[in-house]
Amino acid sequence: MTVHRAHEEEEAKLGVFEKYLTLWIGVCIVIGLLLGRFVPTIVSILNSVTIAELGYLPLPIGIFLFLMMYPTVAAIEFGEIKKAAKTPKPVIVTLVANWVIAPPLAVLLSRIFLSNYPKYAAGVILLGIAPCTAMVLFWIMFAKGNVAQGLVITAINALSIIILYSPSAAFFLGVSGIQVPIYLIAVDVLLFVGLPVGLGLFLRRELTKRRGKEWYNNAYLGVMHKLAMVALLGTLIVLFSYKGETILQQPLIVGLIAMPLLAHYSIMVSLLFGATWLSNWNYDMAVTSTLIGSSSHFEIAITVAITVFGLTHDAALATVIGPLLEVPIMVTFAKIALRTRHRFPRNDPQQK
Repeated sequence: MTVHRAHEEEEAKLGVFEKYLTLWIGVCIVIGLLLGRFVPTIVSILNSVTIAELGYLPLPIGIFLFLMMYPTVAAIEFGEIKKAAKTPKPVIVTLVANWVIAPPLAVLLSRIFLSNYPKYAAGVILLGIAPCTAMVLFWIMFAKGNVAQGLVITAINALSIIILYSPSAAFFLGVSGIQVPIYLIAVDVLLFVGLPVGLGLFLRRELTKRRGKEWYNNAYLGVMHKLAMVALLGTLIVLFSYKGETILQQPLIVGLIAMPLLAHYSIMVSLLFGATWLSNWNYDMAVTSTLIGSSSHFEIAITVAITVFGLTHDAALATVIGPLLEVPIMVTFAKIALRTRHRFPRNDPQQK
């Protein structure tokens, strides 16, 4: 499948589902609230079977979380990593943005907006330190960025999460006065990132060998993507069914959580897009690095929040606000970026 054809197909998908993901998330939130309010027995049943080794994670949620994680890495071509040496600047910039700038910024914003709500702050921090992987490719395609470069960086991000997310989460939560067992985060990362990565590598090799790359990229990944979205929406329904009473009694709490997240996404987008423009990068490289460096891997943030703090904890609620905001923000930025691409590079004589 050519890059051009893949680009067109993924844009079509974005127009049908991803473009309106915030709407589906909102619908699932309402369903969850109604279930929690009027059918609490279902919630109790879902919570009755737990995985003790993972902080008593409810088994149905564990299944949802795994199904949410695997498809996001199944689309990543880890063989592309070897191409990173050819264009190191985007890789370096995004790694610095993801692991050096974004985490302390999340801590700072959580202190500014959520100083009296440390549990919600924990969720914001978990989102801020989680660099995005596969889903960001949709935003890159929508913004007409460099898809090949995006594949390289997202593959590196997936591997960096396995190594860096656990110590980073433990450190920055600790700095904020929230002590968590690093081993439990490490188990989460290995189970919900490391295992999917290994499974993704194995199945990509075996399935492409048996059915061909065309079938894998079109049919298989198409099904996996839909499965990931269903798992995400199912997780949201269950989570909000638990937190429904709190939200109904304090409806402004969602707005309070949204403030530091909105600030975080906005600052990272402005910083990266502005810096790449000032550095005279080409548009496709600039928008790709900006999208990857400013978006978050909300799947792993939700997973860690639920398994470490519990399904009913406020940190878990805070993490699910992430995709509710990130989707429209990234789509909006992609549209704005497309209108400014004629200004890249800024010293192009053709633009004068």
